[in-house]
Amino acid sequence: QVQLVESGGGLVQPGGSLRLSCAASGSIFRTYAMGWYRQAPGKQRELVVVVTTSGGYKTYADSVKGRFTISRDNAKNTVYLQMNSLKPEDTAVYYCNAGTYSSGSYYPLNDYWGQGTQVTVSS
Repeated sequence: QVQLVESGGGLVQPGGSLRLSCAASGSIFRTYAMGWYRQAPGKQRELVVVVTTSGGYKTYADSVKGRFTISRDNAKNTVYLQMNSLKPEDTAVYYCNAGTYSSGSYYPLNDYWGQGTQVTVSS
């Protein structure tokens, strides 16, 4: 079982930066790929970025490429999302998830979601 707790959200002006963290409990954290999702009001939850178990491969949604960076520290059971050049359209609740990555696709595990952290980009 893995429990996930996100932190680091807040209010930031357009062009600003935030760093989200997702701390995981359990010794098997390193066996899971990790994904960050976001859900804006009235919209479906979307996958933003994925990192594989070792951190060696990362994939990003086109909307965040070049601005967001995912990383993980398996020794600390934590995955990070560095968000730069933030835009109002990045406003959403951000969730981390543990899952699997295979053949170019990420498969979220339904039981392994954090509670979410709010990111608001506004002047």
